[in-house]
Amino acid sequence: MGYTLGTLMTNSLHAVFGAIATVRNEQELHLALKDKISEHFGVQHWGIYLLDDQAATEINIPAIPSVCLEGNPVGRYVVERHAPAHEQLLLSPGDWKHFCSRSDHEHVMTGPIVCDGQLIGTLHLARDRGQPAFDGNDLADLSAVCLHLSAKIATLRAKPTTSPLVSRLTPRELEIAELVAQGLTNAEIGEKLWITQNSVKQALKRMFRKLEVSARAEMVAKLQDVLVS
Repeated sequence: MGYTLGTLMTNSLHAVFGAIATVRNEQELHLALKDKISEHFGVQHWGIYLLDDQAATEINIPAIPSVCLEGNPVGRYVVERHAPAHEQLLLSPGDWKHFCSRSDHEHVMTGPIVCDGQLIGTLHLARDRGQPAFDGNDLADLSAVCLHLSAKIATLRAKPTTSPLVSRLTPRELEIAELVAQGLTNAEIGEKLWITQNSVKQALKRMFRKLEVSARAEMVAKLQDVLVS
């Protein structure tokens, strides 16, 4: 059975979602999304711009500067409504040139990245002259991507994964530590993670060495600020 265009587009969108889910910090966002955003949206230029200084100010391709949020109708729409927009949603054909004359920004689309009810960043996409304008399907897909970005950044900022202690442990070891903090036994942890009880025991020995502790309670106390209880 052959794939339809809709199926291929859905698959590429899910690849974007999957890439967002795998990043460990905000600085990895661009690298994780590098080819996937361009492929799915058919854009020549794109970038993520973060408004505060909690992370890197800009995570983007050098060829595309951030769109001034207050200087054009697209930016103002995103700021005021926390919703994505493209230029043809708000302007008559050709009017965008009054705000931007760049041939590599013939068509633009911007979406919000929101955390704790505040606009903390934006995702910008641009197409060259001669490329088709963005449409309603593009807008819906950008909205979905921005939801995933917003949720991921909120998670990263809620849990200080940049902690030196956390960096010593693998993602699997962190899972085990969180289950230990919940009071689960080695057997219960093994059942939950689909690994043997001995694997849990050996993992805990490695974790104790990495964290320089000698007991489960001591490990949990040392990681109390980063574990989900």
